[in-house]
Amino acid sequence: MHYEVVDQDDIEKTTIEEYYSRNLDTVDDPSEKDEFRNLSLLPIDDALGAEHLQIKLWYFEPADEVIYHAHTEQEEFYYILEGEFSLKLGDPDDPEYREAGPGTFYVAGPKTGHGHRYVGDDIGVVLAVGAPPGFDPGKDPTEFASET
Repeated sequence: MHYEVVDQDDIEKTTIEEYYSRNLDTVDDPSEKDEFRNLSLLPIDDALGAEHLQIKLWYFEPADEVIYHAHTEQEEFYYILEGEFSLKLGDPDDPEYREAGPGTFYVAGPKTGHGHRYVGDDIGVVLAVGAPPGFDPGKDPTEFASET
């Protein structure tokens, strides 16, 4: 059994654009929106050597957003640690909007639309866990509307 312990302060904070340019040779542009590429994150999974999960700590400034998207295979779990967010979830023809703050958990399965915008004034922090690991780019949720 493999285990690892790492302190948050020992993990280098990076932007999503820098992270993917270092870790995915086949991806030219992992994001279509400039503001998404500049989000800061801690790649916890890399620091721990996680093989079956993606684990990131995301940092949001006011108005930062993870656009509404869906993954083909990946299920994503989120836990809001700091800040207030507006969530957009579910059916692309009739999405649900929810306000969420610290202590909120939410999950989006494969082919399920999800996104969140930081509406706070300071820094927002979200723990994101996804499985299976690997690059499963976000797609327009309408591509899966007939499958969900």
